[in-house]
Amino acid sequence: MYDFDKLVSRENTNSVKWDIVPKDIIPMWVADMDFTSPPEVIAALQERVSHGIFGYCGSHGGWLEALTHWMDRRHNYSPKLEWISTSPGVVAGLIMLVRALTEPGDKIIIQPPVYRPFYNIARSNGCELVENPLYFDGLKYRLDFEQLKKVADPKTKLLILCSPHNPVGRVWERDELAALGEFCLENNITIISDEIHADLVLPTYQHTVLTAISKEIEENMIVVNAPSKTFNIPGIPASNIIIPNEKLRRNYLKVLKANSLYIPDVFAVTAATAAYTYGDNWLDELLLYLDANINLVANTIEERIPEIKLIKPEGTYLLWLDFRSLGYSDKELDTFIKENARLWLEPGINFGRGGNGFMRMNIASPRSRIQTAIEQLVTAIRTKA
Repeated sequence: MYDFDKLVSRENTNSVKWDIVPKDIIPMWVADMDFTSPPEVIAALQERVSHGIFGYCGSHGGWLEALTHWMDRRHNYSPKLEWISTSPGVVAGLIMLVRALTEPGDKIIIQPPVYRPFYNIARSNGCELVENPLYFDGLKYRLDFEQLKKVADPKTKLLILCSPHNPVGRVWERDELAALGEFCLENNITIISDEIHADLVLPTYQHTVLTAISKEIEENMIVVNAPSKTFNIPGIPASNIIIPNEKLRRNYLKVLKANSLYIPDVFAVTAATAAYTYGDNWLDELLLYLDANINLVANTIEERIPEIKLIKPEGTYLLWLDFRSLGYSDKELDTFIKENARLWLEPGINFGRGGNGFMRMNIASPRSRIQTAIEQLVTAIRTKA
C-alpha cells in the first residue's frame, strides 16, 4: 500500500543529512529516514497550511489524547492525560528535566556507548557525568548492574536511559528494566527514559514502557518519547514528557514556563495528532520494510565480508557495525569508509566509551540505495590494501 521503494530527492530541502555530504557519497549517518511521512500526516499539514493563519496555539488540540490511545494500542499502556506535558524535541525536554531535577554538582549516570547529546545534557547544566558502560559479550549488550552499584552514590540524582538503545539496538527486556527500576528506587535515583525509538521495534521483540512496570517504580520514573523518529518528522519540534509523579511534574513545568517553551508549535500539534490517530498501518508496513533492509545487510555481511560483525538490532533502524578486525584507528576507519566505500556513516567514537572501531549505519532508505551501499562496502573491504 505504501511505496517505501520510491527514491525521493532531498536536494534543496535544507537537509542536514544530505547537505554536508559530497554528491557521490551515500549519507547513512544521522537518524532520519528517506521515506515520506504517512499520507494522513502530509494531508493534515497541507490542510493547516491552506488556512493561512498561524497564530499562537491555545492548547495541544487532540495531540495528547491521540498519544494515550496510540500507546494503549501499541504498548498496552495508557498514561493519564494529566501526566503528559510536551517539549520542542526530546533533547530540549531532557535539558529542561535536568534543570528541574538537579543542582550543580549532582551526578547523572549514562550508559555508553550512547546517544552523543546525553554527555552535553549533563555537563552543560553543571552536573558530574558518571558512566555505567554497557557490557558486551561479543554478541549482545547488557546492563552492567555490578558496575552500577560501584558508581552510584548519594550525590547521584538521575540516570538517563536509552530505551530502545541508540546505537546498539537493544530492546530491553521487562525483567532488565524492573531490576534497574528497583535499584534506582532503592537509591533515590530518578530515571529519565528516552524512548524516542519505542515504536520502531522489530518483529518478535516487544518494547516495555518504563513507567508501566509497577506502581512503585512509576512514581520514580519519567518517560520521554516523540512522533519524530516513528513518522519521520524530526524537523517538526514535538515530544512528549510523561511524568506520573506530581512533584517532579510540577518542577518540570516550572522550568518549561521559565524558558517560554510551554506554547506548542502549530505544526507539531497538527502532525502529532494526525500521526498518532492514523499512523498504525503505515508503521506496520514500515517495520516490515526496515526488517527486510536489515536482513539484506546482515546476510551480505555474513556471506561476503564476515570480517565485519553486525550487532543485529532488536529495535531502531540503526545498525551497529564492528570493524575492529580491520586494524584501523578510528580516524583511519572513517577515512576508509568515506573514500573507499563512498559511504558517510556515524563513527562509533561519537557515542563514547565502547565505540572505538565501530560505525553506526542508518538503513531507513529505499532498498535499492541500501543494496548499492552494501555493494560499495563489500567492494571496499575486498579490495583494501
